[in-house]
Order: sequence, then C-alpha cells, then structure tokens
Amino acid sequence: MIDLKSMSQQEITDLMRSLGQPAFRGKQVFVWLHKGARSFEEMTNLPKPLRESLAQTCQLTPPKVACKQISRQDGTIKYLWELADGNCIESVLMRYHHGNTVCISSQVGCRMGCAFCASTIAGKVRNLTPAEMLDQVLFTQLDSGLEISNIVLMGIGEPMDNLDAVLKFLELVNHPDGMNIGMRHISLSTCGIIPGIRRLAELGLQLTLSVSLHAPDSETRSKIMPVNRAYDVEELFAACHDYFRKTGRRISFEYAMIDGVTDHDWQADLLARKIQGMPGHVNLIPLNDVVESPLKPSKRVAAFQRRLESHGITATVRRSLGGDIDASCGQLRRKAMEEAKKGEDSQ
Repeated sequence: MIDLKSMSQQEITDLMRSLGQPAFRGKQVFVWLHKGARSFEEMTNLPKPLRESLAQTCQLTPPKVACKQISRQDGTIKYLWELADGNCIESVLMRYHHGNTVCISSQVGCRMGCAFCASTIAGKVRNLTPAEMLDQVLFTQLDSGLEISNIVLMGIGEPMDNLDAVLKFLELVNHPDGMNIGMRHISLSTCGIIPGIRRLAELGLQLTLSVSLHAPDSETRSKIMPVNRAYDVEELFAACHDYFRKTGRRISFEYAMIDGVTDHDWQADLLARKIQGMPGHVNLIPLNDVVESPLKPSKRVAAFQRRLESHGITATVRRSLGGDIDASCGQLRRKAMEEAKKGEDSQ
C-alpha cells in the first residue's frame, strides 16, 4: 500500500498522471490530506472511481487519541496517540503568548539511552514516517481547536536518527498548500549526532538547531549520554561552531540540571568557554524526577544561571508547563505500556 500522505505534492501529482488523471488532481489530493481527511470518501471533489482506486492502492493512517490530559494550571495538552500498528507516541501542545507550540515525536521509543530520559527506557521500536510526524501536528490542531504556530521536534526519539523522514516531514509541513508553518518557527533537537548536524548545515534550513548537551565535559557526558562515546563532546562543540559559521543561525543548548552531576561551577565556566564565539543560548532544564532513575533535580539552577551570565552567556530556565499532568516526555507512553503489561500478566 502506498503511504500517500508521506509524499510531496509533486509526487502525488506524478501518481495521478500515472493513473490517467489530470495534474490538478495532485493538488486536490494533497490539500485534502493536509486538511485532515481520514478517508478517500471525504475527498468529494474527486471522481468516485478515483476515490475507489486510491482506497484500494493507498493507505491513510490517521492516529487515534489513546489518552488526552489537559492541565488545569496552564492549559497544556498531552496526547498519547495510537498509531495504525498499535504503537503509541506522545505530543504536547503548549500555549505561549507568542503562539501555540506542539512538541512532537520522531520515533517510537529511542535507542540513545540517556540516563535521565523516560523515552528511552524500553528502547527504540521503529522510526516514524513523515505522515506520522505530520499527523501529530495536524490532529493536535484539529482536536484542540487551537492553531499551531510553532513546532519542536523534541518528543520521543532522536530526530537525527531518522533524518530522511524528518526532512521530508519538514518539507510537507512547510508547504504553502499544507499547514504552511515556516522553518523559522520550527526547532529540531539532537543529542549530538554529528553527521546529521553537518548535513543540516549544508542544507542551510532556517530552522533552529537545539543541541541536548547536558554536560560540557566528556567524562560526565559519557556517563549520562551514551551517544558521547560515539560523538565526543569536543567534536560536538566543533560541529556546532561550523554550523554557526555556515548558517549564521543561533544554536540553543539544552542543559539538564542534575544534582551533583551537571550543576558544578566549573562546568558552567567550561560551558561558557566552549560556546564563546557563537551566539549560543543555554536553556537550563530543571530535571524531571523519573522514578526509574537515580538522578535527581539540582537545587543550584539559579546559581548556575548566574555563573553563565557572568561570562556573558545568555541563559534561561525552561518554564515548567503541565505540572499537574504527565507532560514530561515519555511518561504517558511508559504508563500505557505498564498498564498493557499488567493486562497481559493477568490473563
């Protein structure tokens, strides 16, 4: 079956031509897909024989809402989406004064193994398709009734570990006949996959690169982020400097504040030295207390921020949203998996 929604408008147009249809059918189908059509029967301006033909040869895989949590504190909405194959992923809709941001997943599970992240506990199951990434944005907007203006690829999975599909998703969500969300309104996160960073630099996309750094020294980073053993932090800083030189785009460094691990003054000093020469922004993240992890939230967030600022580094503390729901990445999926396992064990 053809994954029609993962195709560009030109690819759909070429498919229509191969079926003996006029070229304009390609745009019609593309627009229907990006409006959230769940079946070909909804595409009422297409001839019935064409709709029947598409239903036999192409698949649409809109997700189902497996669970939805709405924060009473700030209106943050957490979605657990069930995919066509039964796997589940998460998206989070966050409301800011500058617009509504959706944080989406790029994989089912994650193989990066970061010690502080709930998303990686069960490992990677599979990559998401461009359509499955697009549907998180589209159906979050349709279900919530809130227009999405910004996208963050920082949910379950490592986007650079599924880069071809991610780049296709970016092309689709940016299309003027689709959701038309500009690249400057999109942030792409990586834990430090250097080949992906270098590829992005060559493409020159006007998105924001967000690097999940979490430690400025190799010894600490290797303990909490296995990826550092493949792509050392020194190489990562070099790749970031190259990225800035080629694109002129500011990089956002995500930094988890872990008690007694990443929150020392000397680490703030080292971090400041390593990003000097490029307009990097450090986003300090109060650690989520994951039950399975021995790592605990730091009590030195404010002191660490002041230390960075004393070196002229722009540093902010990530605002905590959805504190009364399972808004942290991977938590809702983990609970669903635990419930499913309990159900299997009781049978």
